[in-house]
Amino acid sequence: MKKILLTFALLLSVLSFSQEISLERGKYYVNGSQISTRETKQLLASNAEALSKFKSGLGKESAGGFLIGFGGALVITDLVVGLVSDVKYPTAATYIGAGALIVAIPVLSGKNKKIKEGIDLYNSGLKNLGETNSNFEVNLIGNQRGYGIQIRF
Repeated sequence: MKKILLTFALLLSVLSFSQEISLERGKYYVNGSQISTRETKQLLASNAEALSKFKSGLGKESAGGFLIGFGGALVITDLVVGLVSDVKYPTAATYIGAGALIVAIPVLSGKNKKIKEGIDLYNSGLKNLGETNSNFEVNLIGNQRGYGIQIRF
């Protein structure tokens, strides 16, 4: 039984190393094949801190994207209205849009760092997990509910 469990534990440790995530040009890869952001979140779910940093980076990305879209739409809409009608061109909409575009810069500046920190934290956790998997123990236990096998990693 111990030999079977040892073989199983070694197989799991090899598989955990194969789940290392790499980030190349804004895309996520595992073993050379591209995975989606959703699949990346599922892999990172085993490490709460890594998932938190990753989600923080994605949150910054969506907030910055919204600000760019909102600010650009306001500026362009106000420009078109100013060109087509006899309204004085730089209205409050242009200033609000320009402000949103300026605010988007610092919001977007840290997104890649947060995402990379989350992935690096996950990958380093896999390496540490592989080191601790070599020391496991199997015990037969019994209590008021019955008998069973306890495996500690």
